Amino acid sequence: MFETLSDRLTSVFSSLRSKGRLSDADIDATCREIRIALLEADVALAVVKDFVARIKERARGAEVSQALNPAQQVVKIVNDELIEILGGETRRLRYAKTPPTVVMLAGLQGSGKTTLAGKLAKWLRDQGHAPLLVACDLQRPNAVQQLSVMAERAEVAVFAPEPGNGVGDPVEVARQSIEHARRQQHDVVIVDTAGRLGIDQELMRQAADIRDAISPDEVLFVVDAMIGQDAVSTAQAFMDGVGFDGVVLTKLDGDARGGAALSVRHVTGRPIMFASTGEKLADFDAFHPDRMAGRILDMGDILTLIEQAQKTFDEQEAAKMAEKLVSGDGFTLDDFLEQMMMVRKMGPIKNLLGMMPGMGQMRDQLNQVDDRDLDRIAAIIRSMTPGERAEPKLINGSRRARIAKGSGVTVTEVSGLVVRFFEAQKMMKRMSQGMGIPGLPGGRNKAQKAQKAKKGRRVSGDPRKAGQPKSGAGAGAGAEETAQPRGGGVLGNLQLPPGFDPSKFKLPGQ
Repeated sequence: MFETLSDRLTSVFSSLRSKGRLSDADIDATCREIRIALLEADVALAVVKDFVARIKERARGAEVSQALNPAQQVVKIVNDELIEILGGETRRLRYAKTPPTVVMLAGLQGSGKTTLAGKLAKWLRDQGHAPLLVACDLQRPNAVQQLSVMAERAEVAVFAPEPGNGVGDPVEVARQSIEHARRQQHDVVIVDTAGRLGIDQELMRQAADIRDAISPDEVLFVVDAMIGQDAVSTAQAFMDGVGFDGVVLTKLDGDARGGAALSVRHVTGRPIMFASTGEKLADFDAFHPDRMAGRILDMGDILTLIEQAQKTFDEQEAAKMAEKLVSGDGFTLDDFLEQMMMVRKMGPIKNLLGMMPGMGQMRDQLNQVDDRDLDRIAAIIRSMTPGERAEPKLINGSRRARIAKGSGVTVTEVSGLVVRFFEAQKMMKRMSQGMGIPGLPGGRNKAQKAQKAKKGRRVSGDPRKAGQPKSGAGAGAGAEETAQPRGGGVLGNLQLPPGFDPSKFKLPGQ
Protein backbone atom coordinates (compact mmCIF):
# COMPACT_ATOMS: atom_id res chain seq x y z
CA MET A 1 0.00 0.00 0.00
CA PHE A 2 2.62 2.57 1.07
CA GLU A 3 5.41 1.26 -1.17
CA THR A 4 5.68 4.42 -3.29
CA LEU A 5 5.69 6.73 -0.28
CA SER A 6 8.12 4.48 1.59
CA ASP A 7 10.57 4.33 -1.32
CA ARG A 8 10.61 8.10 -1.78
CA LEU A 9 11.09 8.86 1.92
CA THR A 10 13.81 6.21 2.26
CA SER A 11 15.76 7.75 -0.63
CA VAL A 12 15.39 11.21 0.91
CA PHE A 13 16.80 10.09 4.25
CA SER A 14 19.64 8.08 2.72
CA SER A 15 21.01 11.30 1.19
CA LEU A 16 20.85 13.02 4.60
CA ARG A 17 22.89 10.41 6.46
CA SER A 18 26.11 11.45 4.73
CA LYS A 19 25.88 14.99 6.14
CA GLY A 20 27.43 15.88 9.48
CA ARG A 21 25.46 19.14 9.79
CA LEU A 22 22.25 20.29 8.13
CA SER A 23 21.94 23.76 6.68
CA ASP A 24 18.66 25.58 5.97
CA ALA A 25 19.09 24.64 2.31
CA ASP A 26 19.33 20.95 3.25
CA ILE A 27 16.16 21.21 5.34
CA ASP A 28 14.30 23.01 2.51
CA ALA A 29 15.39 20.38 -0.02
CA THR A 30 14.34 17.54 2.30
CA CYS A 31 10.93 19.10 2.97
CA ARG A 32 10.43 19.63 -0.77
CA GLU A 33 11.08 15.94 -1.43
CA ILE A 34 8.73 14.94 1.39
CA ARG A 35 6.03 17.21 -0.08
CA ILE A 36 6.41 15.58 -3.51
CA ALA A 37 6.32 12.10 -1.97
CA LEU A 38 3.09 12.84 -0.09
CA LEU A 39 1.38 14.40 -3.11
CA GLU A 40 2.33 11.41 -5.25
CA ALA A 41 0.74 9.19 -2.58
CA ASP A 42 -2.61 10.99 -3.07
CA VAL A 43 -2.50 12.80 0.27
CA ALA A 44 -4.79 15.84 0.33
CA LEU A 45 -3.02 19.15 -0.34
CA ALA A 46 -4.15 20.76 2.92
CA VAL A 47 -2.79 17.80 4.88
CA VAL A 48 0.55 17.99 3.03
CA LYS A 49 0.95 21.70 3.79
CA ASP A 50 0.35 21.27 7.53
CA PHE A 51 2.57 18.19 7.70
CA VAL A 52 5.54 19.77 5.92
CA ALA A 53 5.20 23.03 7.88
CA ARG A 54 5.47 21.18 11.21
CA ILE A 55 8.49 19.19 10.02
CA LYS A 56 10.25 22.34 8.81
CA GLU A 57 9.56 24.16 12.06
CA ARG A 58 10.92 21.34 14.22
CA ALA A 59 13.88 20.63 11.90
CA ARG A 60 15.10 24.20 12.37
CA GLY A 61 14.81 24.00 16.13
CA ALA A 62 17.34 23.12 18.80
CA GLU A 63 16.62 19.38 18.74
CA VAL A 64 18.30 19.11 15.31
CA SER A 65 20.93 21.87 15.46
CA GLN A 66 22.35 20.53 18.75
CA ALA A 67 22.04 16.84 17.88
CA LEU A 68 25.08 14.63 17.40
CA ASN A 69 23.45 13.09 14.32
CA PRO A 70 21.12 15.64 12.67
CA ALA A 71 19.99 13.22 9.92
CA GLN A 72 18.69 10.69 12.46
CA GLN A 73 16.97 13.50 14.30
CA VAL A 74 15.10 14.54 11.13
CA VAL A 75 14.00 10.93 10.60
CA LYS A 76 12.71 10.90 14.17
CA ILE A 77 10.78 14.12 13.57
CA VAL A 78 9.14 12.70 10.43
CA ASN A 79 8.32 9.50 12.32
CA ASP A 80 6.74 11.46 15.18
CA GLU A 81 4.66 13.58 12.79
CA LEU A 82 3.52 10.49 10.84
CA ILE A 83 2.37 8.89 14.09
CA GLU A 84 0.52 12.07 14.99
CA ILE A 85 -1.18 12.40 11.61
CA LEU A 86 -2.24 8.74 11.76
CA GLY A 87 -3.89 9.18 15.14
CA GLY A 88 -1.19 9.33 17.78
CA GLU A 89 -2.13 6.19 19.70
CA THR A 90 -4.20 3.07 19.15
CA ARG A 91 -7.92 3.69 19.72
CA ARG A 92 -9.86 0.77 21.22
CA LEU A 93 -13.55 -0.03 20.95
CA ARG A 94 -15.74 1.51 23.64
CA TYR A 95 -17.86 -1.19 25.20
CA ALA A 96 -21.23 -0.42 26.78
CA LYS A 97 -21.57 -0.70 30.54
CA THR A 98 -24.72 -2.73 29.99
CA PRO A 99 -24.54 -5.21 27.07
CA PRO A 100 -25.02 -5.33 24.21
CA THR A 101 -22.45 -2.96 22.73
CA VAL A 102 -23.85 -1.68 19.42
CA VAL A 103 -21.48 -1.01 16.50
CA MET A 104 -22.91 0.56 13.34
CA LEU A 105 -21.04 0.38 10.01
CA ALA A 106 -21.49 3.06 7.34
CA GLY A 107 -19.74 3.82 4.08
CA LEU A 108 -19.88 3.90 0.30
CA GLN A 109 -21.09 0.92 -1.68
CA GLY A 110 -18.17 -1.22 -2.81
CA SER A 111 -15.92 -0.24 0.09
CA GLY A 112 -16.00 -3.80 1.46
CA LYS A 113 -18.38 -3.02 4.31
CA THR A 114 -20.24 -6.36 4.45
CA THR A 115 -17.00 -8.37 4.29
CA LEU A 116 -15.54 -6.16 7.00
CA ALA A 117 -18.57 -6.88 9.21
CA GLY A 118 -17.65 -10.58 9.08
CA LYS A 119 -13.98 -9.82 9.83
CA LEU A 120 -14.88 -7.62 12.81
CA ALA A 121 -17.24 -10.33 14.12
CA LYS A 122 -14.50 -12.97 13.91
CA TRP A 123 -11.98 -10.62 15.56
CA LEU A 124 -14.40 -10.05 18.46
CA ARG A 125 -15.20 -13.78 18.75
CA ASP A 126 -11.48 -14.57 19.00
CA GLN A 127 -11.31 -12.14 21.93
CA GLY A 128 -14.03 -13.99 23.81
CA HIS A 129 -17.11 -11.97 22.79
CA ALA A 130 -20.39 -13.28 21.38
CA PRO A 131 -21.15 -10.95 18.44
CA LEU A 132 -24.36 -10.79 16.41
CA LEU A 133 -24.40 -9.63 12.77
CA VAL A 134 -27.47 -7.66 11.71
CA ALA A 135 -28.48 -7.40 8.05
CA CYS A 136 -29.80 -3.86 7.55
CA ASP A 137 -28.57 -3.52 3.97
CA LEU A 138 -31.89 -4.31 2.29
CA GLN A 139 -31.18 -2.32 -0.88
CA ARG A 140 -28.26 -4.07 -2.60
CA PRO A 141 -29.11 -7.39 -4.31
CA ASN A 142 -28.04 -10.46 -2.28
CA ALA A 143 -26.52 -8.31 0.48
CA VAL A 144 -28.45 -10.27 3.14
CA GLN A 145 -27.30 -13.59 1.70
CA GLN A 146 -23.68 -12.36 1.58
CA LEU A 147 -23.78 -11.33 5.24
CA SER A 148 -25.27 -14.73 6.18
CA VAL A 149 -22.39 -16.48 4.39
CA MET A 150 -19.84 -14.25 6.17
CA ALA A 151 -21.49 -15.05 9.52
CA GLU A 152 -21.26 -18.77 8.83
CA ARG A 153 -17.58 -18.52 7.89
CA ALA A 154 -16.85 -16.43 11.00
CA GLU A 155 -18.87 -18.88 13.14
CA VAL A 156 -21.10 -16.16 14.59
CA ALA A 157 -24.86 -15.62 14.70
CA VAL A 158 -26.78 -13.48 12.21
CA PHE A 159 -30.10 -11.63 12.50
CA ALA A 160 -31.76 -11.36 9.07
CA PRO A 161 -35.59 -11.38 9.33
CA GLU A 162 -36.07 -9.67 5.94
CA PRO A 163 -35.01 -11.12 2.56
CA GLY A 164 -33.65 -7.82 1.27
CA ASN A 165 -33.40 -7.01 -2.45
CA GLY A 166 -35.54 -3.92 -1.80
CA VAL A 167 -37.93 -5.62 0.63
CA GLY A 168 -38.16 -4.68 4.31
CA ASP A 169 -37.65 -1.74 6.66
CA PRO A 170 -33.98 -1.48 7.75
CA VAL A 171 -34.82 0.83 10.67
CA GLU A 172 -37.25 -1.70 12.14
CA VAL A 173 -34.79 -4.56 11.62
CA ALA A 174 -32.12 -2.60 13.50
CA ARG A 175 -34.53 -1.87 16.37
CA GLN A 176 -35.59 -5.54 16.66
CA SER A 177 -31.98 -6.75 16.60
CA ILE A 178 -31.21 -5.12 19.97
CA GLU A 179 -33.99 -7.03 21.74
CA HIS A 180 -32.99 -10.22 19.93
CA ALA A 181 -29.38 -9.78 21.11
CA ARG A 182 -30.51 -9.33 24.74
CA ARG A 183 -32.66 -12.48 24.59
CA GLN A 184 -29.86 -14.55 23.02
CA GLN A 185 -27.20 -13.01 25.31
CA HIS A 186 -25.03 -11.48 22.59
CA ASP A 187 -22.74 -8.85 24.07
CA VAL A 188 -21.87 -7.09 20.76
CA VAL A 189 -24.22 -6.16 17.87
CA ILE A 190 -22.71 -5.26 14.48
CA VAL A 191 -25.19 -3.48 12.20
CA ASP A 192 -24.41 -3.58 8.48
CA THR A 193 -26.18 -0.67 6.75
CA ALA A 194 -26.77 0.02 3.06
CA GLY A 195 -23.87 1.46 1.09
CA ARG A 196 -24.16 4.66 -0.88
CA LEU A 197 -23.15 5.14 -4.48
CA GLY A 198 -22.31 8.73 -3.63
CA ILE A 199 -23.68 11.48 -1.45
CA ASP A 200 -27.26 10.12 -1.54
CA GLN A 201 -29.51 12.24 0.66
CA GLU A 202 -32.20 9.58 1.00
CA LEU A 203 -29.79 6.88 2.13
CA MET A 204 -28.02 9.38 4.36
CA ARG A 205 -31.34 10.05 6.07
CA GLN A 206 -31.94 6.30 6.39
CA ALA A 207 -28.55 5.85 8.08
CA ALA A 208 -29.35 8.71 10.46
CA ASP A 209 -32.73 7.09 11.31
CA ILE A 210 -30.99 3.76 12.08
CA ARG A 211 -28.51 5.62 14.29
CA ASP A 212 -31.32 7.33 16.19
CA ALA A 213 -33.24 4.03 16.59
CA ILE A 214 -30.41 1.98 18.11
CA SER A 215 -28.18 4.66 19.70
CA PRO A 216 -24.91 2.90 18.76
CA ASP A 217 -21.89 3.00 21.06
CA GLU A 218 -19.61 3.21 18.00
CA VAL A 219 -20.31 4.40 14.45
CA LEU A 220 -17.50 3.26 12.15
CA PHE A 221 -16.97 4.80 8.74
CA VAL A 222 -15.63 2.19 6.30
CA VAL A 223 -13.41 3.72 3.63
CA ASP A 224 -11.68 2.08 0.71
CA ALA A 225 -7.96 2.90 0.97
CA MET A 226 -7.77 2.89 -2.84
CA ILE A 227 -10.29 5.72 -3.24
CA GLY A 228 -7.59 8.42 -3.25
CA GLN A 229 -8.52 12.11 -3.02
CA ASP A 230 -12.28 11.37 -2.96
CA ALA A 231 -11.88 9.90 0.52
CA VAL A 232 -11.70 13.37 2.03
CA SER A 233 -14.93 14.74 0.52
CA THR A 234 -16.80 11.48 1.18
CA ALA A 235 -15.66 11.33 4.79
CA GLN A 236 -16.64 14.95 5.34
CA ALA A 237 -20.12 14.32 3.86
CA PHE A 238 -20.68 11.33 6.17
CA MET A 239 -19.40 13.36 9.10
CA ASP A 240 -21.96 16.07 8.42
CA GLY A 241 -24.86 13.76 7.52
CA VAL A 242 -24.53 10.84 9.95
CA GLY A 243 -21.46 11.39 12.10
CA PHE A 244 -18.99 8.69 13.05
CA ASP A 245 -16.57 7.89 15.85
CA GLY A 246 -13.82 6.04 14.02
CA VAL A 247 -12.51 5.02 10.60
CA VAL A 248 -11.88 1.54 9.23
CA LEU A 249 -9.53 1.19 6.25
CA THR A 250 -10.14 -1.64 3.79
CA LYS A 251 -8.07 -3.03 0.90
CA LEU A 252 -4.74 -2.02 2.42
CA ASP A 253 -3.22 -4.96 0.54
CA GLY A 254 -3.93 -3.26 -2.79
CA ASP A 255 -1.53 -1.28 -4.94
CA ALA A 256 -3.04 2.11 -4.12
CA ARG A 257 -0.81 4.85 -2.80
CA GLY A 258 -2.39 5.08 0.66
CA GLY A 259 -3.11 8.80 0.77
CA ALA A 260 -6.60 8.16 2.17
CA ALA A 261 -5.13 6.85 5.42
CA LEU A 262 -3.19 10.06 5.96
CA SER A 263 -5.97 12.39 4.79
CA VAL A 264 -9.15 11.13 6.50
CA ARG A 265 -7.75 11.18 10.01
CA HIS A 266 -6.43 14.74 9.61
CA VAL A 267 -9.56 16.19 7.98
CA THR A 268 -12.24 14.56 10.16
CA GLY A 269 -10.30 14.39 13.42
CA ARG A 270 -11.56 10.83 13.92
CA PRO A 271 -9.03 8.05 14.59
CA ILE A 272 -8.35 5.08 12.35
CA MET A 273 -9.42 2.13 14.50
CA PHE A 274 -9.11 -0.96 12.29
CA ALA A 275 -7.41 -2.00 9.07
CA SER A 276 -8.26 -4.79 6.65
CA THR A 277 -5.13 -6.13 4.93
CA GLY A 278 -6.38 -9.03 2.80
CA GLU A 279 -9.29 -11.10 1.54
CA LYS A 280 -9.34 -13.69 4.35
CA LEU A 281 -11.36 -13.19 7.51
CA ALA A 282 -8.17 -13.28 9.58
CA ASP A 283 -6.62 -10.39 7.59
CA PHE A 284 -7.93 -7.81 10.02
CA ASP A 285 -6.59 -6.14 13.14
CA ALA A 286 -6.56 -2.99 15.21
CA PHE A 287 -4.75 -0.05 13.61
CA HIS A 288 -1.53 0.99 15.33
CA PRO A 289 -0.29 4.44 14.15
CA ASP A 290 3.26 3.91 15.45
CA ARG A 291 3.62 0.57 13.66
CA MET A 292 2.23 1.95 10.39
CA ALA A 293 4.64 4.89 10.57
CA GLY A 294 7.47 2.41 11.09
CA ARG A 295 6.45 0.50 7.96
CA ILE A 296 6.28 3.68 5.89
CA LEU A 297 9.80 4.68 7.00
CA ASP A 298 11.12 1.12 6.44
CA MET A 299 11.72 0.59 10.16
CA GLY A 300 9.79 -2.67 10.18
CA ASP A 301 6.93 -3.87 12.34
CA ILE A 302 8.39 -6.45 14.70
CA LEU A 303 5.57 -6.15 17.27
CA THR A 304 2.90 -7.18 14.75
CA LEU A 305 5.12 -10.03 13.58
CA ILE A 306 5.45 -11.28 17.17
CA GLU A 307 1.70 -10.99 17.77
CA GLN A 308 0.95 -13.01 14.64
CA ALA A 309 3.41 -15.68 15.76
CA GLN A 310 1.79 -15.84 19.20
CA LYS A 311 -1.63 -16.33 17.62
CA THR A 312 -0.41 -19.07 15.29
CA PHE A 313 2.08 -21.10 17.33
CA ASP A 314 0.90 -23.33 20.16
CA GLU A 315 2.98 -22.51 23.25
CA GLN A 316 3.57 -26.11 24.34
CA GLU A 317 4.38 -27.28 20.82
CA ALA A 318 6.74 -24.33 20.35
CA ALA A 319 8.58 -25.18 23.60
CA LYS A 320 8.85 -28.82 22.57
CA MET A 321 10.18 -27.86 19.15
CA ALA A 322 12.66 -25.39 20.67
CA GLU A 323 14.02 -28.19 22.87
CA LYS A 324 14.58 -30.34 19.78
CA LEU A 325 16.31 -27.49 17.99
CA VAL A 326 18.64 -26.80 20.93
CA SER A 327 19.52 -30.44 21.48
CA GLY A 328 20.13 -31.04 17.77
CA ASP A 329 18.75 -34.56 18.10
CA GLY A 330 15.46 -36.01 16.97
CA PHE A 331 14.59 -33.23 14.50
CA THR A 332 12.89 -34.97 11.58
CA LEU A 333 11.23 -33.99 8.33
CA ASP A 334 7.86 -34.25 10.12
CA ASP A 335 9.01 -31.55 12.53
CA PHE A 336 10.28 -29.48 9.61
CA LEU A 337 6.91 -29.79 7.86
CA GLU A 338 5.03 -28.85 11.02
CA GLN A 339 7.12 -25.72 11.50
CA MET A 340 6.70 -24.73 7.87
CA MET A 341 2.90 -25.10 8.05
CA MET A 342 2.80 -22.92 11.18
CA VAL A 343 4.72 -20.20 9.37
CA ARG A 344 2.38 -20.62 6.41
CA LYS A 345 -0.63 -19.94 8.67
CA MET A 346 0.84 -16.59 9.69
CA GLY A 347 0.19 -15.25 6.20
CA PRO A 348 2.05 -14.69 2.95
CA ILE A 349 5.81 -15.00 3.39
CA LYS A 350 6.31 -11.76 1.48
CA ASN A 351 4.22 -9.87 4.06
CA LEU A 352 6.08 -11.46 6.98
CA LEU A 353 9.48 -10.58 5.53
CA GLY A 354 8.22 -7.08 4.78
CA MET A 355 7.77 -6.48 8.52
CA MET A 356 11.51 -6.80 9.07
CA PRO A 357 13.47 -3.52 9.30
CA GLY A 358 15.24 -2.48 6.10
CA MET A 359 13.37 -4.91 3.85
CA GLY A 360 12.03 -2.01 1.79
CA GLN A 361 15.43 -1.87 0.09
CA MET A 362 14.97 -5.49 -1.04
CA ARG A 363 11.50 -5.09 -2.53
CA ASP A 364 12.51 -6.65 -5.85
CA GLN A 365 13.69 -9.79 -4.07
CA LEU A 366 10.54 -9.86 -1.93
CA ASN A 367 8.36 -9.71 -5.03
CA GLN A 368 10.01 -12.90 -6.24
CA VAL A 369 9.04 -14.81 -3.08
CA ASP A 370 6.37 -17.37 -4.00
CA ASP A 371 4.37 -19.18 -1.33
CA ARG A 372 3.83 -22.03 -3.77
CA ASP A 373 7.45 -23.05 -3.13
CA LEU A 374 6.40 -24.00 0.39
CA ASP A 375 3.46 -25.97 -1.00
CA ARG A 376 5.84 -27.94 -3.25
CA ILE A 377 8.12 -28.71 -0.30
CA ALA A 378 5.11 -29.88 1.70
CA ALA A 379 4.02 -32.14 -1.18
CA ILE A 380 7.51 -33.70 -1.34
CA ILE A 381 7.59 -34.47 2.40
CA ARG A 382 4.04 -35.86 2.39
CA SER A 383 4.99 -38.20 -0.47
CA MET A 384 7.57 -39.89 1.78
CA THR A 385 6.89 -42.84 4.04
CA PRO A 386 6.95 -42.33 7.84
CA GLY A 387 10.28 -44.14 7.98
CA GLU A 388 11.80 -41.88 5.34
CA ARG A 389 10.67 -38.77 7.18
CA ALA A 390 12.18 -40.01 10.43
CA GLU A 391 15.42 -41.17 8.78
CA PRO A 392 16.12 -39.28 5.52
CA LYS A 393 19.36 -41.23 5.04
CA LEU A 394 17.19 -44.10 3.78
CA ILE A 395 16.21 -42.06 0.70
CA ASN A 396 18.27 -43.53 -2.15
CA GLY A 397 17.94 -43.07 -5.90
CA SER A 398 14.90 -45.29 -6.43
CA ARG A 399 13.08 -43.78 -3.43
CA ARG A 400 13.76 -40.26 -4.72
CA ALA A 401 12.26 -41.19 -8.09
CA ARG A 402 9.14 -42.53 -6.35
CA ILE A 403 8.81 -39.42 -4.15
CA ALA A 404 9.27 -37.12 -7.15
CA LYS A 405 6.55 -38.96 -9.08
CA GLY A 406 4.16 -38.84 -6.11
CA SER A 407 4.64 -35.11 -5.47
CA GLY A 408 4.74 -33.99 -9.11
CA VAL A 409 8.25 -32.55 -8.97
CA THR A 410 11.64 -33.51 -10.38
CA VAL A 411 14.16 -35.83 -8.73
CA THR A 412 16.53 -32.85 -8.53
CA GLU A 413 14.07 -30.94 -6.31
CA VAL A 414 13.72 -33.96 -4.00
CA SER A 415 17.51 -34.30 -3.76
CA GLY A 416 17.87 -30.59 -3.09
CA LEU A 417 15.36 -30.75 -0.22
CA VAL A 418 17.13 -33.71 1.39
CA VAL A 419 20.54 -32.03 1.08
CA ARG A 420 19.24 -28.78 2.59
CA PHE A 421 17.66 -30.71 5.46
CA PHE A 422 20.95 -32.42 6.29
CA GLU A 423 22.70 -29.04 6.23
CA ALA A 424 20.06 -27.64 8.58
CA GLN A 425 20.60 -30.56 10.96
CA LYS A 426 24.35 -29.91 11.00
CA MET A 427 23.76 -26.22 11.69
CA MET A 428 21.44 -27.08 14.59
CA LYS A 429 24.07 -29.38 16.12
CA ARG A 430 26.65 -26.63 15.79
CA MET A 431 24.29 -24.18 17.47
CA SER A 432 23.59 -26.68 20.27
CA GLN A 433 27.36 -26.82 20.88
CA GLY A 434 27.67 -23.03 20.95
CA MET A 435 29.18 -23.04 17.42
CA GLY A 436 32.61 -23.41 19.06
CA ILE A 437 32.45 -19.95 20.61
CA PRO A 438 33.75 -19.69 24.22
CA GLY A 439 31.15 -18.51 26.70
CA LEU A 440 28.14 -19.82 24.77
CA PRO A 441 26.24 -22.85 26.12
CA GLY A 442 28.08 -25.89 24.86
CA GLY A 443 30.92 -23.71 23.58
CA ARG A 444 34.61 -24.47 23.03
CA ASN A 445 35.52 -24.54 26.74
CA LYS A 446 32.99 -27.23 27.53
CA ALA A 447 33.89 -29.27 24.46
CA GLN A 448 37.61 -29.09 25.23
CA LYS A 449 37.05 -30.16 28.83
CA ALA A 450 35.00 -33.14 27.70
CA GLN A 451 37.68 -34.09 25.19
CA LYS A 452 40.42 -33.89 27.83
CA ALA A 453 38.39 -36.00 30.23
CA LYS A 454 38.14 -38.73 27.58
CA LYS A 455 41.89 -38.69 26.81
CA GLY A 456 42.96 -38.73 30.49
CA ARG A 457 45.98 -37.05 32.03
CA ARG A 458 48.96 -36.55 29.79
CA VAL A 459 52.34 -37.87 31.08
CA SER A 460 55.18 -35.37 30.79
CA GLY A 461 58.45 -36.46 29.16
CA ASP A 462 60.52 -34.23 31.45
CA PRO A 463 62.51 -36.55 33.86
CA ARG A 464 62.47 -33.80 36.50
CA LYS A 465 58.66 -34.12 36.70
CA ALA A 466 58.63 -37.89 36.77
CA GLY A 467 58.70 -38.07 40.56
CA GLN A 468 55.97 -35.48 41.10
CA PRO A 469 52.67 -36.74 42.51
CA LYS A 470 49.70 -36.92 40.16
CA SER A 471 46.99 -34.32 40.44
CA GLY A 472 43.47 -35.29 41.28
CA ALA A 473 42.32 -38.02 43.65
CA GLY A 474 45.16 -39.56 45.67
CA ALA A 475 47.60 -36.75 44.88
CA GLY A 476 48.16 -36.12 48.56
CA ALA A 477 48.71 -32.94 50.46
CA GLY A 478 51.73 -31.94 48.35
CA ALA A 479 49.73 -31.65 45.14
CA GLU A 480 48.74 -28.08 45.86
CA GLU A 481 52.31 -27.03 46.68
CA THR A 482 53.78 -28.45 43.48
CA ALA A 483 51.09 -27.21 41.11
CA GLN A 484 52.50 -26.13 37.76
CA PRO A 485 51.48 -22.82 36.21
CA ARG A 486 49.18 -23.11 33.20
CA GLY A 487 47.50 -20.42 31.11
CA GLY A 488 46.91 -16.78 32.03
CA GLY A 489 50.39 -15.42 31.16
CA VAL A 490 53.75 -16.06 32.88
CA LEU A 491 52.53 -16.89 36.38
CA GLY A 492 49.11 -18.15 35.35
CA ASN A 493 47.30 -19.81 38.27
CA LEU A 494 50.53 -20.47 40.28
CA GLN A 495 49.76 -21.43 43.88
CA LEU A 496 52.59 -20.43 46.30
CA PRO A 497 53.45 -22.79 49.16
CA PRO A 498 51.94 -21.92 52.55
CA GLY A 499 54.18 -19.62 54.62
CA PHE A 500 56.30 -18.54 51.65
CA ASP A 501 57.57 -14.91 52.05
CA PRO A 502 58.67 -13.37 48.69
CA SER A 503 60.60 -10.57 50.48
CA LYS A 504 63.13 -13.11 51.91
CA PHE A 505 63.82 -14.57 48.46
CA LYS A 506 67.47 -13.65 47.53
CA LEU A 507 68.09 -13.08 43.80
CA PRO A 508 71.62 -13.40 42.33
CA GLY A 509 73.73 -10.24 42.83
CA GLN A 510 71.75 -9.07 45.85
